[in-house]
Amino acid sequence: MINYMRFARSKRVLRLKTIDSCFEDLKDSRLVEETFTVDEVKEMLDGLQVVVRGEVEVELINSAHTNVLLLRQLFSQAEKFYLRLQTDISELENREMLEQVAEFEKTDFKTASKLNQESSKPKLAPLNEAGVSELLNKEIARLQEENDKLKSRLRALESQAMSALDEKTKAERALKDLQKMQGEQQVAAQSKEISSLEDTVAALKDDYERSLSANAASQKDLQENLISSKHELLRVQEQLALAEKELEKKFQQTAAYRNMKEILTKKNEQIKEIRKRLQRSETDES
Repeated sequence: MINYMRFARSKRVLRLKTIDSCFEDLKDSRLVEETFTVDEVKEMLDGLQVVVRGEVEVELINSAHTNVLLLRQLFSQAEKFYLRLQTDISELENREMLEQVAEFEKTDFKTASKLNQESSKPKLAPLNEAGVSELLNKEIARLQEENDKLKSRLRALESQAMSALDEKTKAERALKDLQKMQGEQQVAAQSKEISSLEDTVAALKDDYERSLSANAASQKDLQENLISSKHELLRVQEQLALAEKELEKKFQQTAAYRNMKEILTKKNEQIKEIRKRLQRSETDES
């Protein structure tokens, strides 16, 4: 703190010398005549005001920035030891404390005991080796506790992952069993379908053979009917030849002729009928 006060005093003295030089420059450059008008005096004062205002403003800005840098250093050092500092802006305008600081500065920093008086609020105690060790031990304990919590959470996550892996394995095994069962059922259904198709083919084959047998029997019957029809035709033809011979013998007998003619007519009709039957039989056979 003493070093900072010395630094601030040196900067303040330098800035005051700069202001004094502004006045000296005005005296040397403008006050060369014995009399001045009101406007000339006003002009000189306005110019001096601008210069002095600029120098004071620069000093105030520089002081504010310097204080910010100082506070930044203090807070950074406190953060390294996990301390949280708080400031009270109202104390910056405490006239009594400011007067004590001014008195301390006047006595050339020899009576620093006055600064420790009049302090009702708790202040930050100086750090020693024991305090640093205690803070470090607390931080190590806190980190160890967090590490234990993370390990417990990791073990819980690993247990959940193993359980999920077991469930996945069981599900895959059940899926394989289901697919195998479905495959066996599908093979059985296909075998059943093949057996049904074989039975259907066998039944169709039996029906075809029966149809062939029936067609053969029907053809045989037709052939027999055809043969009998031919025999009947031959017999009728023989009867017709005999009737013609008898007709020639009894041609001269009128009544006999008529009778013979009727018989001949009937026989002709029978022949026509037999021919029709024969034609139908040949048509059916073809």
